[in-house]
Amino acid sequence: MTREPLVLIPPMLCDARVFGPLTAALSPQHPICIMPTTGAERIEEMASCILDWAPPKFALLGLSMGGTVALEVIRRAPTRVTRIALMDCTSQAETPQAAAAREPLIVAARAGRFADVVAQEMPAHCLADGPRRRAVLDLLETMARAIGPVAYVAQARAMQRRRDQSATLRQIRQPTLVVCGAEDPIWPVRRHEFMAEMVPYARMEVIAGAGHLPPLEQPQRTVEVIRAFMQQPVVLR
Repeated sequence: MTREPLVLIPPMLCDARVFGPLTAALSPQHPICIMPTTGAERIEEMASCILDWAPPKFALLGLSMGGTVALEVIRRAPTRVTRIALMDCTSQAETPQAAAAREPLIVAARAGRFADVVAQEMPAHCLADGPRRRAVLDLLETMARAIGPVAYVAQARAMQRRRDQSATLRQIRQPTLVVCGAEDPIWPVRRHEFMAEMVPYARMEVIAGAGHLPPLEQPQRTVEVIRAFMQQPVVLR
């Protein structure tokens, strides 16, 4: 039996390590492809690169900025995506206020103050309080240093210029899962409910004890949710 590939798209300033527990748990059942989001200043360019590298047919999971890219992937090539999971992300375009707020961070990154940028982009309060928070923050800092300021600036520009994907949500006919941490302060539960309501027959899961990054904060529960989703039959609506 052919194993369904799963393409994972990480958040800003993160690499494959953000999906470490998920990859370890699911790779025996599914080929895992983790796609980078560096080297491009537009979400559309990131999506094009993913479509160039991805298998002909694949399941898709995007986390945070990765969810924004995932929506662009399915908008461009809906027949190649077998199912989609959107985790702690938004379908909305950047507001003018949020876009303007990124400018000082871009300037700081270019001026050699990247550590300050990372601290502001990844504050402790974006994660749920608990014994794992410090370890997750340390890993986030390590990943951010590996990504570096040049790639960060490109990612920030891409988020500033992202399009509204409301129409894309309404057109999705693949099995769809919307996932969020119960304590995510960046994209709260209500915003995810709004997205789920726009997709025909979408399911929603809220991960207790998690903030913005459930795969690292609550890895066991996140694996359970994604494994169950991947085991569902593919039924196009």
